[in-house]
Amino acid sequence: MNNSIRLLNKKKIYWIHGRYATDQLLIIAVEKKGGIVEKISTTRAAINKIKKSKPSIVIVDAASMKSSGIGTCKSIRDSYKNLPIILITAESNSSNEKVPYADYILELPFTARKLINRILPLLPGDDDHSLKAGPIILDFERKQVKCNGKKTTLTPRLVRLLKMLIDRRGEVVDREELFKKVWRTDYTGDTRTLDVHISWLRNALEKDPRKPELLTTIRREGYRLDIH
Repeated sequence: MNNSIRLLNKKKIYWIHGRYATDQLLIIAVEKKGGIVEKISTTRAAINKIKKSKPSIVIVDAASMKSSGIGTCKSIRDSYKNLPIILITAESNSSNEKVPYADYILELPFTARKLINRILPLLPGDDDHSLKAGPIILDFERKQVKCNGKKTTLTPRLVRLLKMLIDRRGEVVDREELFKKVWRTDYTGDTRTLDVHISWLRNALEKDPRKPELLTTIRREGYRLDIH
């Protein structure tokens, strides 16, 4: 867990709970790994707090609320689409598995290690390891991209492709140039695999990949990333 010590260091975590948090030991474990946990007792107070100081992640402790926690998750997600949310529930509920407002759902009982392992992938990358451009956040360390409320894990080649497009945003990048630099080859006889990778990036970036607004095709030339 040494990696978690570094990644949780000074990351702000809001823990929304009922009258009492379900398990103080879970909170203590997160704090020992370097997270800064602030306990908040109502959804309204949490929303107001987030407006003033946005955390890295929100944990909704529904097990302590005597409710499903879905309403709280929805209220947060409606206002802050890219803010990661973990929902803690007291018992198995098949409907919870389909909740679109939480990134992860943890059913009690579970270990502190499992909680921390769920927190880690959702945390924003450190400045030295991430690149932000418009709605896109590219995390080099985790090989993930966040955009339009989606978080997607990328292959190393997709990371290189997206970084090149971000570095040249607003420009039309020639297909052969993209292929040579991303695939690190001088052979450009068949660049159809580039089209497949562009399609994968669109699935990660676009609200509707069939009608791309960010990553556009410039016919007979190449591709352009339309962000500011």
